Amino acid sequence: MKSDYSLSELGIISNQNKSSEIFEKIYPDIFNLQYAKPSEFIRLTWKKFESTDEHNNNLNGKIFEYLLAIISIREKLLPLYLSAKVAFVPNVIYDIMFYTKEFGPICWSVKTSLRERYKQADLESIALKYVHRKSQSYLITLNEQEAKNIKTKIKSGDVIGIDDVVVANSSDFDLLIEKMKKLDLHKSPKVEVIESNHIITTDVLDKI
Repeated sequence: MKSDYSLSELGIISNQNKSSEIFEKIYPDIFNLQYAKPSEFIRLTWKKFESTDEHNNNLNGKIFEYLLAIISIREKLLPLYLSAKVAFVPNVIYDIMFYTKEFGPICWSVKTSLRERYKQADLESIALKYVHRKSQSYLITLNEQEAKNIKTKIKSGDVIGIDDVVVANSSDFDLLIEKMKKLDLHKSPKVEVIESNHIITTDVLDKI
């Protein structure tokens, strides 16, 4: 795989911005980085980011999202949708999405840390399931203890939209990648808002 992709070439960003510039400065050869497992890729790249002075909540989240997008590309989880909107789910932009024959949309909600942010991800997952009943939603994070807490809430029924919480630098992430590789990923279909075999239009009336 070539080593000189840029985020803009891949469509991960539409314009050069600070987060993309920092990302490409930190990871100039990220497509040549060797790793044994996806979780190792995240562990190595996140450690490199943490060793820099470039840190704030917004930047942390964007760098994490870029890393997840790139590991998805390298693992051939394609097509990949970033900052995605879903028909009939208003006012929600999903971080990372895939479309599968088996489940329809699969959403990755990306949070470096959770705190109360899991509640927003849960509501967005519920909204998705109202439209796509078989859809799956995963909360991808880097905080192991917070992930355990949300897993407990999922089991107790306090969190009902999120299917699972996955720590990206753990073996659970490797299992998620392998699970998704077995699915039939393809482009999302175009949605006809109304379908009918019998459509009466003014043109029909004019012909009678």
